[in-house]
Amino acid sequence: MKNLGALLLIGLVVYSVVDVLSSDEHERIGLPRWAWVVLLLLVPLAGSIVWIVVSRTQRARHQDDGQGGRVLPSAPVAPDDDPEFLWKLEQQRREAERTQHRGLLDQEGGDRGTDETGNRETGNREAGPDAGDRPRS
Repeated sequence: MKNLGALLLIGLVVYSVVDVLSSDEHERIGLPRWAWVVLLLLVPLAGSIVWIVVSRTQRARHQDDGQGGRVLPSAPVAPDDDPEFLWKLEQQRREAERTQHRGLLDQEGGDRGTDETGNRETGNREAGPDAGDRPRS
């Protein structure tokens, strides 16, 4: 049993050293290869575990999509983190307010008439240069 533990530790260290030597720079979080190898040889079990965790985390962040590009982390997870969603929600809310306001005017008989071109005036209070601009991401 004692020999089995030693063999497993040697195998883990050998795997980790080979993995360090074949790793990309972004996987090593700024440490040179030689520093990782020294760490693995001085503290074999802890060094191997740290290397495996760090390298897997970095690889997951920098996955290759197979076409030379990188897969970036996904878009915002919650809808309230997405500026596009929030902009659309605000536009829907404004439109609902306008529709409700027009409905109240029609019920009261408050016809606003027509403007100079013969079109019915809508009473849009949202006028101005920023009224419908989308937020910048």
